Amino acid sequence: MRAVVYLGHGRVGLRDMPAPAIQAPTDALVRVRMAGICGTDLHAVAGHFQGMEIGSVVGHEFVGEIIETGGAVTRFRRGDQVMASDFTSCGHCHHCTAGDNWQCSERSFFGTGTAFGPALAGAQAEIVRVPHADSTLYAIPKGVSDEAAILVGDNLATGWAAIERGRMQPGDIVVVIGGGAVGQLTSLAAQAGGAGAVLLIEPNEQRRAFARTHGAIAASPDAASGLLHQLSGGRGAELVVEAVGIPKVLSQAFDLVGRRGSVISVGAHSERQWPIPLADCFTREISIGFAIGDSIRLRPRLLKMIATGILDPTVVVDRHVGFDEVVSAYDELRAQTSMKTVINL
Repeated sequence: MRAVVYLGHGRVGLRDMPAPAIQAPTDALVRVRMAGICGTDLHAVAGHFQGMEIGSVVGHEFVGEIIETGGAVTRFRRGDQVMASDFTSCGHCHHCTAGDNWQCSERSFFGTGTAFGPALAGAQAEIVRVPHADSTLYAIPKGVSDEAAILVGDNLATGWAAIERGRMQPGDIVVVIGGGAVGQLTSLAAQAGGAGAVLLIEPNEQRRAFARTHGAIAASPDAASGLLHQLSGGRGAELVVEAVGIPKVLSQAFDLVGRRGSVISVGAHSERQWPIPLADCFTREISIGFAIGDSIRLRPRLLKMIATGILDPTVVVDRHVGFDEVVSAYDELRAQTSMKTVINL
C-alpha cells in the first residue's frame, strides 16, 4: 500500500509499505478515504516526539470504510463508514468510563512515535489498523461531510476542549494565541459557546483576515495588548488559550489574562520544563491548565452542533491534495501558506 512516511530531519515521503493486518480481536482495518495533515504532524516529523523511527507512517486524522474486524469487535462490520479519534482507548477502564479517554493506560496515538504511548502506524496511508475499534471509531452520521468528521476527530475537539477546560462563561472575553486550524476552531467554539468577544493573536495577516471573516477580532502580537485593554476596560481576558505549542508563547499568555482568569494550553508541547510566574499567578489567582481534544468524549455533542449548523469546522480546509502532492503540502503548512490540508485517497 502507499503511505506517507517519516524520513527524518523534518522530511516526509511517499513509499510503498506492507499493508497492516489484524493483531488483536479488538482491532479493525479501515480503508482510508480521506486523511488530514495537522500541526502535530509537523512536530512529529521535526523530531520533537520521542520514538519517531525513520520509515514510520505518519498522520492521525482519517475517515474511511471498514474492511475487516477482529472477532471481539461488536459495534462495526465490514462496509461501515467511520471516523476516528486521533488516539485509541480501551473504552472500559476507569478513565474511559469517566469520559477521560486520553488518560487510558492502553492509549496509543496514531503516527507520533512513542511520545504518547506504544508506537502505532499512522493514518496517511491507504489502510490503517485501529486498535480498540469499538471505542476509537465512530459511525459518520448522515449529513456530516468527511472534512467535518476529520476535524471532529482532532482539531475541533481540541478547540472545544480548550473552552471546556477553561470554564468559559457566556459573555467572557477570550483570547486565542495562534491562528492555525486549532486556533481558528477554538475561536469558533468560543463564539458558539457565547463568548462576549474573541481576540485572536496571529502574526500572519492572511490568518488574521480569516479570523475576522469568521467572527473574531484579530491582532498582531504587537497590537494585542492595547486592543485587549480597550475590549476589557483594562481587566484582561477571562480565558487565554495558547494554540501554538511554544513555551515562549505560552509564557506571554500571563500578560493577557485577567485576575482569577484561566490560561489553557492546547499546543503540542514536548519540552520537559517550563518556568511560570508563580508569585504573580498566586496573587492574581490564575488557573493554569492543559487540554487534549478528547474526540471520543466530545464527538456526539460536536456532531450535533455541526448537523444543526451551529458550527461549521470545514471553513478551515483550504486545500485538497492527492498522495503525489503530500510533500509540497507539508512544506506549505510549515510555511503557513495553507491552513488545513486534507489528502484524498
